[in-house]
Amino acid sequence: MAAATRAADDRGTLGSERRHHGNRHGRSEQARQAILHAADDLLVEKGFAGVTMEGIAARAGVAKQTIYRWWRTKTDVLMDALLEDASEDLTPPDSGDLAVDLRDHLRRLAWFLSASDPGAVLRALLAQAQQDPAFAQEFRSRYLDAQRRRDRMPLERAVERGRLPADLDLAAETDQLVGPLYYRVLVTGEPVGHDFTDRLVDAFLHRHGQAGAARSSHGGERLGAQ
Repeated sequence: MAAATRAADDRGTLGSERRHHGNRHGRSEQARQAILHAADDLLVEKGFAGVTMEGIAARAGVAKQTIYRWWRTKTDVLMDALLEDASEDLTPPDSGDLAVDLRDHLRRLAWFLSASDPGAVLRALLAQAQQDPAFAQEFRSRYLDAQRRRDRMPLERAVERGRLPADLDLAAETDQLVGPLYYRVLVTGEPVGHDFTDRLVDAFLHRHGQAGAARSSHGGERLGAQ
């Protein structure tokens, strides 16, 4: 799960309860979150093949039957963990400034894909999708469709505010913004730092006659860093 959430849990009651076994959590939301956190942690530590329902149960401090009440397989557990993390971490901000919001969103997405624990889960599930056509369809409908809607949000807001043309091809423009991140993370392994994501945003702004917005956004960052 998200790093900040996990850190808070580890300091609080949930962290201590993870040491206990049995079904003491019941069907509570606390138990569900413990299971999702445990699945995330085990995948990062052991890889997809090393994650088992028995291991998740032991790490979460619940009986294995508790997990099976909600999920059929470890893939199902990891999928739900990914969906929660993406919703928390990858919903774009709305500052009212398209350049700032795009820059922030692409930086967040780059971090999520390449450096976060949920990103490791995403990469593992993508690999699993290559071997399991049924899961591939589920992955696209549950994660990719929802994430593409989130990725489009800054552009949709700008269209509504008259900052971008009403006939903008939102799908194609979104793909040009985020597609290179997935390509580098999943194919080439090249870095996806701020310089790279900012260039993608600048190219988009120049393409739509908003070069001034790009310069203003960069200038604001320099002032904020001082």
